Amino acid sequence: MIKTHQAGPLFTDLYELTMAASYYAHRIFSPATFSLFIRNTHPERNFFVAAGLEDVLNALTAFHFSKQDRQYLRSTGLFSDDFISYLSRLQFSGDVYAMSEGTIFFSNEPILEVTAPIIEAQIIETAVLNTIGFQTMIASKAARCIYAAGGRPLIDFSLRRTQGQDAGIKVARNTYLAGFAGTSNVLAGKIYEIPTSGTMAHSYIEAFSDELEAFYAYSDTFPESTILLIDTYDTLQGAKNAVKIAKALQERGNSLVGVRLDSGDMADLSQKVRDILDDAGLFEVKIFASSGFDEFKIARVISEGGKIDAFGVGTKAGVSADAPYLDIVYKMVRFNHRNVRKLSPDKVTIAGEKQVFRKPDTNGSHLEDIIGLRDESIPGGTPLLEMVLENGKLLNPHPSLADIRHRFKNNFSLLNEKYKTIYETVSYPVKLSKRLEEQQK
Repeated sequence: MIKTHQAGPLFTDLYELTMAASYYAHRIFSPATFSLFIRNTHPERNFFVAAGLEDVLNALTAFHFSKQDRQYLRSTGLFSDDFISYLSRLQFSGDVYAMSEGTIFFSNEPILEVTAPIIEAQIIETAVLNTIGFQTMIASKAARCIYAAGGRPLIDFSLRRTQGQDAGIKVARNTYLAGFAGTSNVLAGKIYEIPTSGTMAHSYIEAFSDELEAFYAYSDTFPESTILLIDTYDTLQGAKNAVKIAKALQERGNSLVGVRLDSGDMADLSQKVRDILDDAGLFEVKIFASSGFDEFKIARVISEGGKIDAFGVGTKAGVSADAPYLDIVYKMVRFNHRNVRKLSPDKVTIAGEKQVFRKPDTNGSHLEDIIGLRDESIPGGTPLLEMVLENGKLLNPHPSLADIRHRFKNNFSLLNEKYKTIYETVSYPVKLSKRLEEQQK
């Protein structure tokens, strides 16, 4: 697999480095444990999908300040030569416990905990938050779309409107992780071995003297994978022209794969286009739809009787338009072998090194989660946080994207339908163990 670019340790906020410099000046090197969790949720986000861990672990195992990094820091005039010399030797030497990518989790549960000398644990904060926060946000949005589609395939069409190139690559990865069938993003297809999909734009149709000529040209170039965009001029006439192409392809031993709608009343038009195709005996020709789809529009069009076989899902999923950020935080919960906690109003943290235990009901579905201490066990509870990095070393190879995708599918199948609703807030039960509660006093 081709690896994407890894940002170095300067991918951080300045205050991480100023704190580190002060720790160093006062010879504060004791171990600290930081816990990463989503503090508050959008009212309609009942669950989240853990994502981004692979990139975090790659960044931590490659963590070092290059000569160019140190030269830049020296040029700021903020840092002593002694501290910059210290950075030249600094590598990440800590431990990381984390939920596997593809795991379903809920608000206030630690997704990841880092234990390392405080300077190391502090400097990585920004990168960890940025990486896991964004990718988890996208995977969670994608899962909602998958649920709304009710088994109909979804394709990521978001690249042209994601916030930058790296975001576009990660959107493709994390929508696929959560069950999308593929992406229009060619580079993501190359990097992650994701199936790529695409047809044509309206400009292609307009480049020919008429729609039918454009359809003939495209089917001549791609006789085994022809999908025709039929709404450039008149959608129903476009469907009738598609029938002519389908007949021509059949004479050559090929088949029309499908037609695509990209505007108008999707439910009504798809019903009428289905009738045109079926009347011509083209029952196997699929109807694809794109343009402004997310879980809400998918659900609405299906509820209105839309005859759509697959959806291209773009901008609204690629930027998580209805909930474009997560209140994800990275808070110190233990320092120098003593538990610590923040008591700020509405921002109280849970002290101590933790574990999340998931208990099933009699059918094996997720019943409740219990946040406990890392060294305790809960009868009937499966621990979700696993040690993935020890003394800065990766313990196991990264799972394949296919394996992560399978984990998500299994996790999601065990989540009760009521928590998957896209319209209501339904809180999954998460509580603290008695031992952890006692630690907070």
